[in-house]
Amino acid sequence: MNAITFLGNSTMMIPSQCILRAFTRISPSKYIRDPAFRSYPSRFSSCVNQNKNPESNRILTPTNAVPFCTDRQSSVTTAQVVSEARSLSASTTCANDPTVGKIHTKNGLNVKPLDLERLKGDEKDEEVINGDDKRVNGDCYEGIKSNESEEEAWRLLRDSVVTYCDSPVGTMAAKDPTDTLPSNYDQVFIRDFVPSALAFLLKGESEIVRNFLLHTLQLQSWEKTVDCYSPGQGLMPASFKVRTLPLEEDKFEEVLDPDFGEAAIGRVAPVDSGLWWIILLRAYGKITGDYSLQERIDVQTGIKMIANLCLADGFDMFPTLLVTDGSCMIDRRMGIHGHPLEIQALFYSALRSSREMLTVNDSSKNIIKTISNRLSALSFHIRENYWVDKNKINEIYRYKTEEYSMDATNKFNIYPEQVSPWLMDWVPESSDCGFLIGNLQPAHMDFRFFTLGNLLSIISSLGTPKQNQAILNLIEEKWDDLVGHMPLKICYPALESSEWHIITGSDPKNTPWSYHNGGSWPTLLWQFTLACIKMGRPELAEKAVTLAEKRLQADRWPEYYDTRNGKFIGKQSRLYQTWTIAGFLTSKQLLQNPEIASSLFWEEDLELLETCVCVLTKAGRKKCSRAAAKSQILI
Repeated sequence: MNAITFLGNSTMMIPSQCILRAFTRISPSKYIRDPAFRSYPSRFSSCVNQNKNPESNRILTPTNAVPFCTDRQSSVTTAQVVSEARSLSASTTCANDPTVGKIHTKNGLNVKPLDLERLKGDEKDEEVINGDDKRVNGDCYEGIKSNESEEEAWRLLRDSVVTYCDSPVGTMAAKDPTDTLPSNYDQVFIRDFVPSALAFLLKGESEIVRNFLLHTLQLQSWEKTVDCYSPGQGLMPASFKVRTLPLEEDKFEEVLDPDFGEAAIGRVAPVDSGLWWIILLRAYGKITGDYSLQERIDVQTGIKMIANLCLADGFDMFPTLLVTDGSCMIDRRMGIHGHPLEIQALFYSALRSSREMLTVNDSSKNIIKTISNRLSALSFHIRENYWVDKNKINEIYRYKTEEYSMDATNKFNIYPEQVSPWLMDWVPESSDCGFLIGNLQPAHMDFRFFTLGNLLSIISSLGTPKQNQAILNLIEEKWDDLVGHMPLKICYPALESSEWHIITGSDPKNTPWSYHNGGSWPTLLWQFTLACIKMGRPELAEKAVTLAEKRLQADRWPEYYDTRNGKFIGKQSRLYQTWTIAGFLTSKQLLQNPEIASSLFWEEDLELLETCVCVLTKAGRKKCSRAAAKSQILI
């Protein structure tokens, strides 16, 4: 009853099959004064079922009849969102209960109740979008003949689907029938699921994506503890696993078991998970036309919690996001700690997505203003300081050092000796070729070419239009190095000899030209395809997809390829890797329907160009004029 009093006028709903261990995600010491309710939160959210086989890891292929189950609760402590969070119901809802049809809010707030999705048999969904009824066909693009490799890819992708409460909630990282020790590859990774989600959305199958977004949102609110320390509110898990626990008689309990990095190899922080979640949330709305999901109060709160975590004040002097090594796709020690390009491009994309999706009201106007200011500063910083081409490298090679001045040319005190001989030999002569470097911090420039960061910079318009074209020009010019026998290199060049020993710690998995250290990753195809379509160069993407298609099926869809030109399957590569399969399918669908690609990338934001990010004139410091900022942005 104390709990019901705490929830105000929320309607308590007890589903018939899906049972949440209620109130475990709310911080008891902060909101509930009764000591009886001050217990540690449960590790799992759970769902009780009857008369089913109690397997330890229940993986099923979904049918058209997939009831939706969610047990989202509110748990936030950040001052900017707590008022909205208190308006949320902590009730558990499940479509299996006929009495459950709406999400209720308390205190009489004028919020429109949201109907949960219900799918029945083979009936087609009807969605009402902006007042118009639209049928969602099982295949949006009729008349396209799938070849054998595509058919096998779709079969494998559907076979990798993971269900929870009889609803699809994601795809396993890999499902190799011959692999007896899957490690954590049988889990659903937020990062890995993104290409799977896009493949399903482009196919007209949106429910699995909606379920994934809502269930991972639930996990965001859990209290996380690693070695007696709790990370910041808003952190998304790297992955989760559906486990089955036996109960009495013929019953068993399904639980979601998240990993926030406390079980990961190296205990790496999943910095990119929340950023990918926001990007996928935007893509869901853009492709389906269903914006009701992102307008939900709990989803709005989740966006704000991630943004607050990323925008928190610290000691850093730059608008870039400071992270540890291994906090993104490259999740092992590879010398990317500091301000890696991949994280900055994801950060920029997530901030732009948040700015689009956040509802403007009194409680959100401050964070929207903060996001806009950060976007302006971040884009200027990356475009100005991360960009290199032949002329810029020559300028760095002639830098003077130890400059103490507000007008210093060598602002980061970069030593010319950092310009390696490989770079001077490798960079093309043409000024129409260039790229964004991998990392920048005081006295350090990482000149390696990181493919994902550069592709995301094109997709999100973090780079200028001229820079974006120059990146694709470079990839075309250096095709043998960056694509070779299998697209695409995760980074170039590989760390070798003493650099490999010192930077990776002699990592036996990241040996030169393998895995993260210069390996070739077919999953990068979908980002490359999207970037090429955006810049009006789909022929480059078609060339890469055709090259990959010749081998992927025969090689059993490997995770990555080894050697300088990607000729051999990786020595520790998992087979039937889901994001390899999904990246291929997403690329094929984007090339078949390039008009849909505009839903997934961002054009230049002219409003950001009008925002002057420097407000230091009163301190007597040099102000970067609006005209100067535009000159950097619009070249």
